[in-house]
Amino acid sequence: MDSILEMRGITKTFPGVRALDNVSLKVTRGEIHALVGENGAGKSTLMKVLSGVYPHGSYDGDILYDGEVQRFRGIADSEAAGIIIIHQELALVPLLSIAENIFLGNEVQRYGTIDWPATYARADELLRKVGLKEPSSTLVTNIGVGKQQLVEIAKALSKRVKLLILDEPTASLQENDSQKLLDLLLEFKAQGITSILISHKLNEVSRVADSITVLRDGAAVSTLDCRPGRSAGERIDEARIIKDMVGRDMAHRYPERRPRIGAVLLEVKGWTAHHPQHPERRVVKDVDLTVRRGEVVGIAGLMGAGRTELAMSLFGRSYGQNISGSVAMNGEVVDVSTVGRTIRAGIAYVTEDRKALGLVLDEPVAKNVTLSNLEGVSARGVIDESEERRVALEFRDKLKIRTPSVFQKVGNLSGGNQQKVVLSKALFAGPQVLILDEPTRGIDVGAKFEIYTIINQLAAEGKGVVMISSEMPELLGMCDRIYVMNEGAFVGELAAAEASQEKIMSMIVRGHQGRRQASLQEGAPA
Repeated sequence: MDSILEMRGITKTFPGVRALDNVSLKVTRGEIHALVGENGAGKSTLMKVLSGVYPHGSYDGDILYDGEVQRFRGIADSEAAGIIIIHQELALVPLLSIAENIFLGNEVQRYGTIDWPATYARADELLRKVGLKEPSSTLVTNIGVGKQQLVEIAKALSKRVKLLILDEPTASLQENDSQKLLDLLLEFKAQGITSILISHKLNEVSRVADSITVLRDGAAVSTLDCRPGRSAGERIDEARIIKDMVGRDMAHRYPERRPRIGAVLLEVKGWTAHHPQHPERRVVKDVDLTVRRGEVVGIAGLMGAGRTELAMSLFGRSYGQNISGSVAMNGEVVDVSTVGRTIRAGIAYVTEDRKALGLVLDEPVAKNVTLSNLEGVSARGVIDESEERRVALEFRDKLKIRTPSVFQKVGNLSGGNQQKVVLSKALFAGPQVLILDEPTRGIDVGAKFEIYTIINQLAAEGKGVVMISSEMPELLGMCDRIYVMNEGAFVGELAAAEASQEKIMSMIVRGHQGRRQASLQEGAPA
């Protein structure tokens, strides 16, 4: 088969770390080639070598593209050759229009100035190709994350892409947007565009990939050809891929647990929160929630259902205004009006956005771990650095945080290990109830299992865990009880034994229809 890309013997080292060890990768022209592996396996590093983020001379090995040896000195060189990379963190300017973002740095010019009519006309044409109906004059801040991902792809098409690299493109998308993006990749394939897809979601990989390369600990351990004899409904052997990724068999995606559920620990009654900028709009609507000792309680719902808003408003009123309702711990009403008071009441929260809200990326692991309880490492108002180090080492060992030192900047850790640092920070506050918002988002299957094990350990210690997740199989595999949320309200509750994806979706749909009908009867907009 005709190869568009060959990477031969790529080795890349950082101080004290060999990130890539003699990796070879061959990509056939016109295929979708998936790259999978645990966090820290080297996937993104390999693509940064290919795209010139790490320029020629900073690594060993050769890159052959379109049959010629390439020596890319930067992203401009690789883009000129038709290699475009879309990173997991989107590179868009929110307060510029879609058209301005598409042609930023690649402006449509006429007589030395920007030709705005041509810019908008070409942008509208590109948006049609990716299935976006918004006018290109729309500000990026006014469209959702799923549509922003499509803008990035339109931006790639504007540069006459031949090899498109997508790094975790569906990590922050809900199911419908993810499926649309995957369908778009298949359309590009039909047009002859080659794609490299980095993803942790094996169900998505199995749907679209022609080939799969597995990286582990900086080395390529296997490449699977998924095309010969593969019928439309046939699935790739996910168990084989997982074994190659983690280096061991994983018979169960979720660790076994025998629940020992005790008395009611947390009780929330009539909780209501209004939008921070639009006080007339209720975002959380009269929610009642209970969590017992040793119980893992899930909250299911689609994106925009109000789950994160509920969690943040409970955690020291970090979100919303005009908040009402009561919170009781062990039968006693507690004050959750500030973050500090909420932590002292025994409630901790792990944010869904660890990089922006959960960690100080430029600070070391030790300082991040102790942030939520500085009093615990202080004497007479002064931080005891030896005690801070001791606490950090204790959590590094307890949660198996992979870092050469607790003085390593947390921004240098893989996603799974960053998530363990966020968990450590919450646990050092000594909570009785832990609210986890998308605790496994953007981390690989091996790291997920370790997070699940930590959750089970917390429940075994008699703590209560609230788990918000957009992955229904995860909720079904981990929770004792599941609340279903839609449009800011709880619309159902299921015990683990009776829960299924079909029942959860049915409750969401019925809840939406019921609330819409009620709104119409009141004469309000649906």
